[in-house]
Amino acid sequence: MKPSSPDPIPTPATRKALRQRLRRIRRQLSFSQQRNAARSLARQLLHAPAWQCARRIAFYQAVAGEIDPAPALRHAWRQGKACYLPVLHPFKPEHMLFVRVRPDDRLTRNRWGIPEPKLCLKDILSPRQLHLVLMPLVGFDEAGNRIGMGKGFYDRAFSFMHGKHGQPVLVGLGHECQKVAEGITPSAWDVPLDALATPRRYKPIRNLKSL
Repeated sequence: MKPSSPDPIPTPATRKALRQRLRRIRRQLSFSQQRNAARSLARQLLHAPAWQCARRIAFYQAVAGEIDPAPALRHAWRQGKACYLPVLHPFKPEHMLFVRVRPDDRLTRNRWGIPEPKLCLKDILSPRQLHLVLMPLVGFDEAGNRIGMGKGFYDRAFSFMHGKHGQPVLVGLGHECQKVAEGITPSAWDVPLDALATPRRYKPIRNLKSL
């Protein structure tokens, strides 16, 4: 019997094609579908142990058809949790910071057109101090492998999590239509997810009690 061949290493071209296909599918969702998905997602998150234990949570501003964590963010504020949004680093263009956001804060768009809170030193939090991080996904598989936008911001911010367990808990958010049934071959630099959340389910990937 011949030995089985190793999984093919994804090339930039194949990843780019898959990313484009998944983004196109995501953008085809109607406004009402997106709104209902966001509400259902919040219900899934609020029942997760990782949410209930977290005091400091990183969210994101949804763009280009991303599933919107805004309803969950409003719940977090009502529960007295400290909430943070990613902000592009002013001096390191390939890095991002996490800045606290409050209900009345005015956001401004960065160079990618994504709303950000005002950068204030007292509101910056180290990624290591977050308890829960909600990450936007372009694609995912059942094993928790993921495809992002391809810029590597989250991988750089949470590179210290490679081979480690504990906080912060990294949860990828997406629509079920973004699932890649055939699986995703991860890149060496990809930071693994601890759990997946969609409007239909919350699925822990790692066997941790806090998830």
